[in-house]
Amino acid sequence: MCGILAVLGIADNSQAKRSRIIELSRRLRHRGPDWSGLHCHEDCYLAHQRLAIVDPASGDQPLYNEDKTVAVTVNGEIYNHRELREKLKSHQFRTGSDCEVIAHLYEEYGEEFVDMLDGMFSFVLLDTRDKSFIAARDAIGITPLYIGWGLDGSVWFASEMKALSDDCERFMSFLPGHIYSSKTGELKRWYNPPWYSEHIPSAPYDSLVLRKAFEKAVVKRLMTDVPFGVLLSGGLDSSLVASVASRYMKDSKAAFQWGSQLHSFCIGLKGSPDLKAAREVADYLGTRHHEFYFTVQEGIDAIEEVIYHIETYDVTTIRASTPMFLMSRKIKSLGVKMVLSGEGSDEIFGGYLYFHKAPNKEELHQETCSKIKALHLYDCLRANKSTSAWGVEARVPFLDKEFINVAMSIDPEWKMIRPDLGRIEKWVLRNAFDDELNPYLPKHILYRQKEQFSDGVGYSWIDGLKDHANRQVTDAMLANASFVYPENTPTTKEGYYYRTIFERFFPKNAARSTVPGGPSVACSTAKAVEWDAAWSNNLDPSGRAALGVHVSAYEETKEAKDDSSGYASSQKLQVEKNVVIV
Repeated sequence: MCGILAVLGIADNSQAKRSRIIELSRRLRHRGPDWSGLHCHEDCYLAHQRLAIVDPASGDQPLYNEDKTVAVTVNGEIYNHRELREKLKSHQFRTGSDCEVIAHLYEEYGEEFVDMLDGMFSFVLLDTRDKSFIAARDAIGITPLYIGWGLDGSVWFASEMKALSDDCERFMSFLPGHIYSSKTGELKRWYNPPWYSEHIPSAPYDSLVLRKAFEKAVVKRLMTDVPFGVLLSGGLDSSLVASVASRYMKDSKAAFQWGSQLHSFCIGLKGSPDLKAAREVADYLGTRHHEFYFTVQEGIDAIEEVIYHIETYDVTTIRASTPMFLMSRKIKSLGVKMVLSGEGSDEIFGGYLYFHKAPNKEELHQETCSKIKALHLYDCLRANKSTSAWGVEARVPFLDKEFINVAMSIDPEWKMIRPDLGRIEKWVLRNAFDDELNPYLPKHILYRQKEQFSDGVGYSWIDGLKDHANRQVTDAMLANASFVYPENTPTTKEGYYYRTIFERFFPKNAARSTVPGGPSVACSTAKAVEWDAAWSNNLDPSGRAALGVHVSAYEETKEAKDDSSGYASSQKLQVEKNVVIV
């Protein structure tokens, strides 16, 4: 991941303002510690902090067309850049950077080229010939982008809020799958897949088609010129990513540079059974496995830094981001700059625990659509910013555009949880990789249910956070929360604690509006709370709030508080996500 900052149409074009933009761009240097770049044309600035993944030697940014009349600053990876270069035979390329195609595509096709890009990206492009500019964000919002407006009429774009919040009167999250054009001054959606309308699909389930689409998604993400690995929790999603990556590793260009043995990474509290599960998968796949440990206190000590980096006060996101943040630091210390991760599967396949209560296929499908559309506010934000905090890039094959189209075209009746037919959560995905002749994973891992929490992951991490927040926030403070925080009022002491930290770093009204709110149970949308009347009285982002479904629901067992059990997900907080290990 890189960090980008663009300021267009600024009134003050002095050296002092240039220095200010450089200073603000430096706030993004954790995202791109390898090089810094700045392009200035009259009252327009494009700044870049580079994390070099492809073509480290010559791919510094901003990037240009042949005569440098078009400049672009990009955060992301364009996986089909070689195919796109074939369409641009008449253009001269200066670098081997995958992102250079953007400047030339604009020359060739104008503003309508964005849908041709296959990858994750946020970019700002300046055409100095008429001083027009465009900005765009990838389909799902894997890479972060914010847009802001200054009092002097300037328009700002930045990878993270911290680079523009002090200098913009108003700012907001740039919508995924959208493009902004200075010629119209409007955001327009460029990403229009069939599933976006939420009409109920009817395509039959074809396990082989689904499998091949996912394998293709993983393989294209092996494009790298630097050491990489996979985040492995021992659950279904990360294990499938690791299995496919290790299977195709030997034929990739990366294998010639870094060897054919895939590196895998996992973090947890010492003694966590989930660390054991990850080790089991790693041994089966033959990866070079790295286990990292943290204590509850180390996690609590990191909370303020985590909130500064991930720029949210959402409870479940902070709970999940902290171990991922700590692990990313360890991964970077090993010289690894890119990792594959498993975000997106639960949203696509209805894998969250609360989907047990989906009343019919229509509501299940609409809920999965809503969850995918909101990923940029939750799991994408967490995965990107937690890793980028230490200069590590996370790639997410489940959120491949082509794979999503295949998976979301399946008749959702196949995604319904049907114990009478032997279909558990994400059955369509499990079944697609259930190959007797050439198994991807051991059967018991492919169909593993989440352990009971007295024996499995445990709740000492979450309970430790709650206990810490209870000591910081008094009953009186929470009682008056609606007066102190009238927007998105925190309803728990933990939520109040996170909000106070967030407000210290980002005090403007616009900042708090970038964080979503509303009732949720076990990571559901507000709509899904209606699926079970009992849930409305037990709202909590944890999976334990899904009464009658979760094996350790709040009202059904006494929660274990053994500090030796813990968190072992390298990609998401397992205890909040699903009844199966994910």
